[in-house]
Amino acid sequence: MSPSDLRSSPLDAAHVAAGASFTDFAGYRMPVRYSSDLAEHHAVRQAAGVFDLSHMAEIGVSGPGSVAFLDHALAGAFAAMTVGRAKYSLLLAEHGGILDDLVVYRVEEDSYLVVANAANRDVAVDALQDRAAGFEVVVTDDSDTTALVAIQGPAAAGTLDALVVEDRLQPETPLDELRYYRVLHATFDDAEVLIARTGYTGEDGFEIYSDPEVAPAIWDALLEAGASRGVVPAGLAARDTLRLEAGMPLYGHELSVDTRPAQAGLGRVVATDGDFVGASGVQPDPDAPVLVGLVMEGRRAARAGYPVLHDGVVVGTVTSGALSPTLGHPVAMAFVAPSALAEGHVLHIDVRGTAIPASVSAFPFYRRASKG
Repeated sequence: MSPSDLRSSPLDAAHVAAGASFTDFAGYRMPVRYSSDLAEHHAVRQAAGVFDLSHMAEIGVSGPGSVAFLDHALAGAFAAMTVGRAKYSLLLAEHGGILDDLVVYRVEEDSYLVVANAANRDVAVDALQDRAAGFEVVVTDDSDTTALVAIQGPAAAGTLDALVVEDRLQPETPLDELRYYRVLHATFDDAEVLIARTGYTGEDGFEIYSDPEVAPAIWDALLEAGASRGVVPAGLAARDTLRLEAGMPLYGHELSVDTRPAQAGLGRVVATDGDFVGASGVQPDPDAPVLVGLVMEGRRAARAGYPVLHDGVVVGTVTSGALSPTLGHPVAMAFVAPSALAEGHVLHIDVRGTAIPASVSAFPFYRRASKG
């Protein structure tokens, strides 16, 4: 796709003004960095970063049959999910493989917001609309009329509080009552917005959903209110190393249509007694590779596609890897044969011809001290 064919975020002008470097991400021209990957990564861990996530796919689900529809279309149980709650879920293919991982917000009694990965927008919309047949529900693709700005890091709550004090941000309930995986209605400069507290960095943080024309003012307000707190704009490069440290899978790397949920450690997400699309094939073969964390020695990082070895034999493949800016050593995620994970086995990663020891680690690699 040529640069002229890429979609632009409603915040594109702000990114240009901030000196961003851009990349093609899922057909969008998105900022990959503003200053440096490391500086933006550390800012999120120590203060906060503001991210443009307007490329994400937002799908509306509404109607009296919404709960029954979601129980059928997604691999989770939604009847007990109350208004103001969020739920991580999976969209599965008929054979049980993962079409996408997504977050579902119950914003009203019969109204839900489903947020899918940008690269899977068409897949998710088409699958949900097809599966809506026979249910009293309307499924709409609201991606082009929704902007998304996120602020992640220990200074995120204080930055939003400053906007509340200025009366620019007016939540329907106090922000300190918004717990993790919750969502509430609010206004920003009298425009209706949704504020969620989910995140993809391993830090406390918030996402603000708005009309596209409101997003630039939200972006500017967060950076202005957070300037004295060390808040900076952050790009996709920092977001990737942050999510890797937090042990969060990324579609196209750890997740794919050939991956069953349990292989990626997501068996807990699947309803055990659900009659959802893909339920009959959701269980992987006993010898199917499983996703593990790997901690390496030295400074040489593994990258996606590097082989994982046991006694010189390839037993797996790295899906994501980097030199962790926070921890100071390389970490990786990899699919590895279960037989290679027996107690006492020493694994190596082939990094350009050099076998580097890699210890199996539980996720996440990094965990913040406390939750907001």
